[in-house]
Amino acid sequence: MRYLIPLLLLLGAASAAPPAAPAARPAGYPRSYDTLVAEARAERGARVYGKADAAAMAPVIAAFRRAYPGIAIQYEDLESREIYRRLLAEMRAGRPTADLVWSSAMDLQAKLINDGYAQAYQSPEKPALPPAAVWKNMGYGVTAEPVGFVYNKRLIPPAMVPRTHEAFERLLRTRRAALTTRVATYDPARSNVGYLFLTEDLSITRDTRSLLGAIAATRPILSRTTEPMLDAVASGRAAIAYNVVGPYALTRVRRDPRIGVVFPRDYTIVASRVAFVTRDARRPAAAKLFLDFLLSRAGQRLLGQQWLFPVRADVPAPRLGPERARPIRVGPQLLVNLDTIKRRRFLTEWNAILAEGAKVK
Repeated sequence: MRYLIPLLLLLGAASAAPPAAPAARPAGYPRSYDTLVAEARAERGARVYGKADAAAMAPVIAAFRRAYPGIAIQYEDLESREIYRRLLAEMRAGRPTADLVWSSAMDLQAKLINDGYAQAYQSPEKPALPPAAVWKNMGYGVTAEPVGFVYNKRLIPPAMVPRTHEAFERLLRTRRAALTTRVATYDPARSNVGYLFLTEDLSITRDTRSLLGAIAATRPILSRTTEPMLDAVASGRAAIAYNVVGPYALTRVRRDPRIGVVFPRDYTIVASRVAFVTRDARRPAAAKLFLDFLLSRAGQRLLGQQWLFPVRADVPAPRLGPERARPIRVGPQLLVNLDTIKRRRFLTEWNAILAEGAKVK
């Protein structure tokens, strides 16, 4: 599903609006930023492809509009693979495309950057970001989103809720009969984030293969996206889901008392939505302004209110201890998992694990 926030919806009819007052340069920004703001005002707005719910982004975009009157954001909420495919198709055909791309598919974003579809920009907010969140002054990790377990409170009582990966595997093996066909996770063959998280698990500990075997023995529900897993857990069709993106789960918990969320104590993968200004952006100045706003304290606080945890350490938010968090670095190592041979080998092994698990009596 995708959403579009049109230009006129954000600004009202341009002809009826009074002239906008000049936007103030953010405190601490260089004087040269005034030139960028003036260029953005002349561009009047930017087009953004993003993998964040349009309703969640509405307060962020509204705050940006207040900070920079007269500069609109046309935001399209798309699936990560659609962002990748659309950007490639439009740029190769020379058609207008997004000025800023912001996606949870960290590896696909890294590939686009590596293949020359991004332009360099050193954000004034860069000094406030962890080094792992910036690559080549092109890719910026905007969020820090933990990945966890989601469980049905009726089917998994408090004493049985796993708090570590080892405890999760133990639950699967000791309660296999009860959990057969009632464990959900992403399908790495169809889900980019699912593939990314599993390969990250494997890089962290060899015990992942044993855990995957235990998951396979339950004949799991495999999903391309997060929402069907949350639906399955909430309804009781699934008792527990593995490697679920935290913000989606926490947003659901806020309105659905049937489910709970756990971020494992032994380690928790922390993913990020990566943004970059596109190489052929027709409105690059406005795109840079919006990127800077997303990375600013104000923008990060607003994102945090939507459970899109801020990447900045100086913005108050629930955080995992450094001994527990395993952030996925924005950088060239993300390209390794996109290697065709490596991906084919991984999926072959995954399918073999599933087939072996299906044989378990």
